[in-house]
Amino acid sequence: MLTKNPTGPLTCPRCVVARIADISTAETIYLALPKCKVTKIWTVLSGTITGTTTLTPSRSATAITGGVVSVVAGDAGLIAYSVPTANNEFDGVKHFLKIVGNGGSTNAVPVLITVEYELI
Repeated sequence: MLTKNPTGPLTCPRCVVARIADISTAETIYLALPKCKVTKIWTVLSGTITGTTTLTPSRSATAITGGVVSVVAGDAGLIAYSVPTANNEFDGVKHFLKIVGNGGSTNAVPVLITVEYELI
C-alpha cells in the first residue's frame, strides 16, 4: 500500500521498481522477488505516447491472472495498474517475475513499473 512520506514522494514499504527505457519497443524484464504474493502492478509514463502498449507479467513461465497492464495513449504522469488474482505467489527461490512489453505504442518514452507485494 502506498503511504505518505512527510519529507518526499509517496513510498511503498513492500515494492520493487523497474524501468523500461522505451515503452514503444518490445522488451522483457526480469525481477527477483522474495517469498510473496504480488497484489498490484503500477505503471507511470515519463512522456507522451500514442497507441497502447500491453505489459504482460508472469511467474516464471506461468502468466499471472489479472496482471496485464494496458498503458494507453496519454501524457507524462499517466498511471495504469492491474490487480493480479491468481498465479501471483512467488517462492523466493525458483520463481522470478517476468514482464513482457509488446511495444504497441509510439514515441520513445520511459515507463516506471512498481510491483507491490505482501510477504507470505
